[in-house]
Amino acid sequence: MPGTIVGARGDDYPRLDWFLSSKRLLTSKIIVHSVTTAQNVIITMSHAAATVPRRALVVEDDGAIRELLRLHLSLAGFDVTEMADGGRALERVRSSPFDLILLDVMLPGADGIALCRAIRTEGANKDTAILMLTARDTESDKVLGLESGADDYMTKPFGVRELMARVGAILRRQSGGESPVEHDGQAPLSVRSRDVALDAARRQAEVRGEPVELTKQEFDLLYRLVSHPGIIFSRAALLAKVWGTDTYVTERTVDTVVSRLRRKIERDAQDPELILTAWGVGYKFVDVE
Repeated sequence: MPGTIVGARGDDYPRLDWFLSSKRLLTSKIIVHSVTTAQNVIITMSHAAATVPRRALVVEDDGAIRELLRLHLSLAGFDVTEMADGGRALERVRSSPFDLILLDVMLPGADGIALCRAIRTEGANKDTAILMLTARDTESDKVLGLESGADDYMTKPFGVRELMARVGAILRRQSGGESPVEHDGQAPLSVRSRDVALDAARRQAEVRGEPVELTKQEFDLLYRLVSHPGIIFSRAALLAKVWGTDTYVTERTVDTVVSRLRRKIERDAQDPELILTAWGVGYKFVDVE
């Protein structure tokens, strides 16, 4: 189709004149458009990040999309590594740390869901920000992606401005702007309730005396609940307390993080004893005995 980028799986993308025509346009029209798009991400970086570029890994088997992502991330100050094979990407992420991973779902070698779960299990990128990009757009696909450990999920075709805004949002959450743990003056630095002990200063969690690895969002949400045992928090309240003003996070994200937490801290995630559901309202941590 003239004026359209067609992905390897038949995904149609809006016309981008600079991308389809000669390489000369990559040094003219795209620079003006892309610098504006990337500004919000650039200004959120610290002075240290400006001198030492953040590292981004793009795992995408479609060469045109991979080039598009590389270009905009580079303009936002990232040192970008590109890979097209899930199996090779798995070997890379086990040893090389990144600040951001953009991950397609349908990949040769290893699919994105399995790759995301492997990243969250062990290696140098257990806490790295992960944004999934995929043509699969059903609710069940999104839930599966988020439950596998992704911080955000974006469907193709996507707008570049929204993509970069989402990148900025998850990086703010990961690097920690207004952390509800660090900035809640009413909460003690260390809390303990039932089988859970949390040390906010060290961001360490223990359950039944055993250390448990948690992502930033998992730790912050659990800290909020454990600090107020027996108090019911609505999903909207948890969004406001844990995610702040991030407009790209929905109440469904709360359910996803709670589901991941239950798998990590409950004896039986299907019959939770610690994080309880208040049907039609939200969640609470079990009352103090």
